Amino acid sequence: MDSDDHPYIAIEGVIGVGKTTLARLLQPRFRSGTILEAFDENPFLSDFYGDRARYAFQTQLFFLLSRYRQQQVAPERLRQGAVLADYVFEKDRLFAHLNITGADELEMYDRLYAALAEKVQPPDLVVYLRAHLDTLMARIAMRDRTYERQMDRDYIAALRNEYERLFASYTATSLLVIESDALDFVRNPEDLDVIEQRIRATLAGVRQPTLPRIGDASVPVAPQRPVRDLVATQVAEGRDTDLPSSELRSETLAGFLALAEAVGRVGGALSQLTAPAPGDSTAPLRSALKDARRALGAMAQLLDAQPGAVAQDRPEPEFRPPAPDMGV
Repeated sequence: MDSDDHPYIAIEGVIGVGKTTLARLLQPRFRSGTILEAFDENPFLSDFYGDRARYAFQTQLFFLLSRYRQQQVAPERLRQGAVLADYVFEKDRLFAHLNITGADELEMYDRLYAALAEKVQPPDLVVYLRAHLDTLMARIAMRDRTYERQMDRDYIAALRNEYERLFASYTATSLLVIESDALDFVRNPEDLDVIEQRIRATLAGVRQPTLPRIGDASVPVAPQRPVRDLVATQVAEGRDTDLPSSELRSETLAGFLALAEAVGRVGGALSQLTAPAPGDSTAPLRSALKDARRALGAMAQLLDAQPGAVAQDRPEPEFRPPAPDMGV
């Protein structure tokens, strides 16, 4: 099966937010493979938390090469099914620029990162688990990893700020932001259900390779000949005004496919209303809703043209989306 048929989903967020746990919980629901960071394999990590300035470069180089090696298996995994990762490759550079203080070391790192990043397949969707600082510190303390017991609150705060900056202008792929402070997807299946539904809704908006786009000339939403003109001709010729069932079925199906795509994009746009983005964050939602409205109108036109049907023209209500909760 072609890898394009399977989604590649990466879960991101600050240390302690629950990326790996969520990936493992979602694995059976998506019947996916996983790519999980191997923190325990890094021999410099414990020393790094004790003296970040001294061990940052060694720690980061090990992580960079480890993550690159892991990412090389993604294309093969995607040929077999969906893939869930608990990080995106860009996080490596984020950590490097936060931790490496030497100018020469950082320049060497950037050159190596640039060479490797070109060969890494980006995910179809990044899920950013967002949380406040107090939530992160509580979760780090709860899991009680030995090398995290001396975790500096200021370091986590700085790391959180870097993540916010990264995803405030993230355009590499589709982004879903989930406020996780009030969620307990480990103990509450309902919370896990909500996350799964939001991911599926977003994927429906960005991965529709088999559905025609609205306005695609290969599968038009509206009939090539206006329905009302066709019915008028039939009446003038004294013929039955019913559309042939095959024609009605094919045109209705084309309209339905276009509607399904638009609705999928509505779900994806809705799921991203909380994303920290400048400007009008509702623009994608407005566009998707307009496309869905047009597709639905085309289907209604087919029915209005049938005998005994009464077309109803109603003013379209103005769409006023709620203001997004930024959760900061």
